[in-house]
Amino acid sequence: MKDYLRSTIRAVLDEYEAVPDDFEIELEKPAREEHGDLATNTAMRLASVLRNNPRAIAEDLTEKLREAVDPSRIQAIEVAGPGFINFRFASDHLLDSLAEVLDAGDNYGRTDLGAGESALVEYVSANPTGPLTVGHGRNAVLGDTIANLLDWAGYEVDREYYFNDAGRQMRVLAQSVRARYEEVAGDVDMKTLDLGDGETADVPVSFPDDGYLGEYIKNVAEALYEEHGDALLDEESLDPFQAKAEEIIFADIESTLERINVHMETFFNEKKLYEDDRVEKTVDALKDAGVTYEKDDALWFKTTDFGKDKDTVLIKSSGEPTYRTPDMAYHVDKFERGYDVIIDVLGADHIATYPDVLSALDVLGYDSKKVEIILYQFVTLVRGGEPVKMSTRRANYVTLDDLIDEVGADVTRFFFLMRSADTHLNFDLELAKEASDKNPVFYLQYAHARICSIVDKAEDVGFTFEDEVDLSLLTHEDETSLIKELLRFPTVIDQAAKARAPHFIPTYLREVASAFSQFYGSCRIIGEDKELATARMNLARATQTVIHNGLTVLGIDAPREM
Repeated sequence: MKDYLRSTIRAVLDEYEAVPDDFEIELEKPAREEHGDLATNTAMRLASVLRNNPRAIAEDLTEKLREAVDPSRIQAIEVAGPGFINFRFASDHLLDSLAEVLDAGDNYGRTDLGAGESALVEYVSANPTGPLTVGHGRNAVLGDTIANLLDWAGYEVDREYYFNDAGRQMRVLAQSVRARYEEVAGDVDMKTLDLGDGETADVPVSFPDDGYLGEYIKNVAEALYEEHGDALLDEESLDPFQAKAEEIIFADIESTLERINVHMETFFNEKKLYEDDRVEKTVDALKDAGVTYEKDDALWFKTTDFGKDKDTVLIKSSGEPTYRTPDMAYHVDKFERGYDVIIDVLGADHIATYPDVLSALDVLGYDSKKVEIILYQFVTLVRGGEPVKMSTRRANYVTLDDLIDEVGADVTRFFFLMRSADTHLNFDLELAKEASDKNPVFYLQYAHARICSIVDKAEDVGFTFEDEVDLSLLTHEDETSLIKELLRFPTVIDQAAKARAPHFIPTYLREVASAFSQFYGSCRIIGEDKELATARMNLARATQTVIHNGLTVLGIDAPREM
């Protein structure tokens, strides 16, 4: 309907010579139902262009629009306030569209917004140094749901996990595993690490001071001992220790992602960028562009030329690249793969670093505007109104698996998606476990299961969907309100996809569930005559379809019973 009204308004505006061809027509659902189904502020925005009072412009436009619109689609057009133009949908449009919802079924809500365009969404991208944490979980669910939204909006979507299994972090990981392996293999001298706040940890003498203390390190060490006995005690290389750690940790990461319904098309290893000399070529290209210089035996990127307060090191004096450098090469690779849209989901701690990558892309001739950075704020677990204390240093952080074990995968996904990515998320563990309407995911899943039960009971007493249906019998105001809510779904999908804002979907689904509850409270199915009951059954089934499809976009199960 928005597309139809935009084209109709545009045709009317073409009669005004002063209105520019690129004038964008805005249409929004009014805050109050009595103001109609859609409204436009076009008249007010054209006041300075047409040099007239907005109300007068609105009245003139409305008169022309009444002649231009299809009366089977638009029932009424009214001027309101200082110059708003309100549109009311015709009942024929509502009923025809409801029939389309029923026909589309599991595909209802899919649009062609991004048809013909490809998108790459990179998310999670945690190095294999330990299990996924709650913070990684928000990243994974945000990225996955953004990819789902793009898919539903017609884009061809690839999902990618970028990781680095080289460098200092991995060396420390291997050293930590080796020290624990020595402990498992026999008597070793121990030392006590001071973890701060009066806490300590006993570790082998060979354990690095900044080593990884988690129980998973001991598990890797024990796996190595089961395979090799004490044969690796004389091994000088860290390779077998790193390889085993990477194997076990990555298997654990993939298992955790599977639990929350996250699946990747590709895993991109940073090593490839070095093996194909892409890092070296990228650095050489930046040198050729004159945006680097050498100082203190290091190579610097002139980031002050792009608005930063300080220049940035690309290659350390040791010859080792900083992590920005392969990221630049990685994004060059993304462009060379020909994507129309490139999305990175990153933690808020990247706010000072990602601009360097974008600046490098611009220098190298790529359109950095194609790269969209979704920065998400961090998560605080709350129990009994108090934050759950976590410390990576002490290895007492809550893993994503721990969270899933406590509240379930569906609740975990939903709670990560309830708030905008750029807001801090307080994850209320007690609310997450509550099986009542207070729990927003329970509310929606229960609504879906309830509708399934209603439809099943109606079929049990003899009503079927094969019966001929007369949707024109749906004239009650609560039926009309519910139909209008259901018809918003494709628009909400497009809006959420455009804004990369998954949190739009939970809000919308709650409005659908609320509208259904209002409808079902005032409009019986069982007990009415066959024709009206059949029409209402179909309206219930359409509601079930919308809730099911919305939960599917969120990566959440839509149960038939609870």
